[in-house]
Amino acid sequence: MMDWTSPHDCSHPQRGRADGLTFLLEAARDMRATGAVAPSGRVLARLLTEPVRARAGQPLRVLEAGAGTGAVTRALIPQLPAGSRLDVVEANPRFAGRLRHLLHSDPRLAERAGQVHVYETRVERLRPDYRYDVIVSGLPFANFEPETVRTIMDRYLELLRPDGTLSYFAYHGTRPARSLLASRAAARRHRAVEEILAGYRRAYATGRWTAWQNLPPARVWHLRAPGLPATGRDERADAVPEVVGAVR
Repeated sequence: MMDWTSPHDCSHPQRGRADGLTFLLEAARDMRATGAVAPSGRVLARLLTEPVRARAGQPLRVLEAGAGTGAVTRALIPQLPAGSRLDVVEANPRFAGRLRHLLHSDPRLAERAGQVHVYETRVERLRPDYRYDVIVSGLPFANFEPETVRTIMDRYLELLRPDGTLSYFAYHGTRPARSLLASRAAARRHRAVEEILAGYRRAYATGRWTAWQNLPPARVWHLRAPGLPATGRDERADAVPEVVGAVR
């Protein structure tokens, strides 16, 4: 049985160090877009991917947005049921390149690489001809403008099937530090983002968990939006998303 109490993937320490260094360099380059100084830990990855395990036994379409160096991707791929498809969206070109390399260099993932498609773009620009059973979001909402957060959340709901699940997280316990260190404008922006996310949680949340072992600790929410109107989009299994202004 896997031990999910460790905050980092210790089975491949060299890869873990490389991922951590890559993440740290990208955080130094653009902290607002990266949103953290370390990849997601194993406990957080397990909580985020639980909706995939809950639907085991049937082919799934899964979207991961903001995959970073692939900490959650590595947890997702082995859980995909036969016949499933995972679309990974990552706007950072260096992270996207690392994800493509990961699919073919990690022997545990290579045999499933045909089920995984990496798109170098923002999730707002993804135009699939189908909707997803599960969306896993790693985007740093706390660093975005409020209207950007609203646009992304609305897009997630559009991309979900009527009974689909959105899984996302936010770092826990960082609000006091933000209030002390951030400017007044940044503090107002962060409060506005929290209010927007709270509204979606009130409408759609089905559960909340905290990964205390993560660095920093993170809170995970699962949201479901039953009764979404059908869009009439093509649900063919071999359909490929159209991506606006992206590199695949």
